[in-house]
Amino acid sequence: MLWDFSISTTFNALVRTWPFIVARIVVYVGVAFAYVFITGTGASVGWGIGLAGDEGFRAASTFWGGVAGFGIVSAILYFLREWFLYMLKAGHIAVLVEVLDNRPLPEGRGQIAHAQAVVRERFLEANILFVIDQLVKGVIKVITGIVDFVARLLPIPGLQGLTRFLRTVVRIAVGFIDEVILAHNIRVGSTNPYQTAQDALVLYAQNAVHILKNAVWLAAIVWGLTFVLFLILLGPAIGIAYLFPGSYASLGIVLAIVFAICLKAAILEPFAIVSLMQVYFAATEGQTPREDWRGHLDQASEQFRELGEKARGLVTTPEPAAPEPAAAGAGTPPPPPQS
Repeated sequence: MLWDFSISTTFNALVRTWPFIVARIVVYVGVAFAYVFITGTGASVGWGIGLAGDEGFRAASTFWGGVAGFGIVSAILYFLREWFLYMLKAGHIAVLVEVLDNRPLPEGRGQIAHAQAVVRERFLEANILFVIDQLVKGVIKVITGIVDFVARLLPIPGLQGLTRFLRTVVRIAVGFIDEVILAHNIRVGSTNPYQTAQDALVLYAQNAVHILKNAVWLAAIVWGLTFVLFLILLGPAIGIAYLFPGSYASLGIVLAIVFAICLKAAILEPFAIVSLMQVYFAATEGQTPREDWRGHLDQASEQFRELGEKARGLVTTPEPAAPEPAAAGAGTPPPPPQS
């Protein structure tokens, strides 16, 4: 087969974790409508300001008002990224791990409370998740760069353009792998998430070509379906754009892109993550992290070294146990004789 994951297994996992799929749709569709509302409000304010000038000034102020609204929503989402990471990504991954391992799972909305408990138990707080996520992304780029360097050494003349295209696709595919590393941490019941993330990255490096092959296929599937969603949403989005004062068809294109990307994050990305989890778990089953790869990554990646430093910082030396009290009469000198 072209890939090493089961689409039926992926769909089964998504169906069984439907509360998270519904939550993702609600959140991301809400994000899309927030873009529409605040961008439209900004455009309306700009249009009102533009009434003080000529038609060209009004068009420009309407445009920049819309841009300002778009930027405000983006800034708010940037500051809420840790909440998204904690509530949606980590929680969903926690229950997906249990589904793929055929473990019992609460039904309905109880899944969300169960997932939050698992994440809190393993990672203590959302900030640690976010730090690990950023460090892992940095290391993955280094690993991909090493694989790309080896590929460039192969003497294949006349394929420079294709090679550049493949590098771009690989960079897109890498975006799914940090979630798989998080899944590994949860799966092994990590008590030191930094150390486990290091181990998971070494295992990924050992199997990078095999995992990346599947990641590239998933990236092509996900972005191909995202483009189809964009085409479907383009007409309605342009219609919405023309409800704004001084609207432009270009604004409708932007809104169609936003809605398509939000639906991709809500539905298509979980599909890719579950599929890649299958590949990673199968490829690394029974393997131990190789020290030569650990050494390569330690030399090549500052983020990998930082993971190691944070892992050592979590290791505490146990205090020596207090001596147990001696049993009554044991090891004690006899009382002095009475005079």
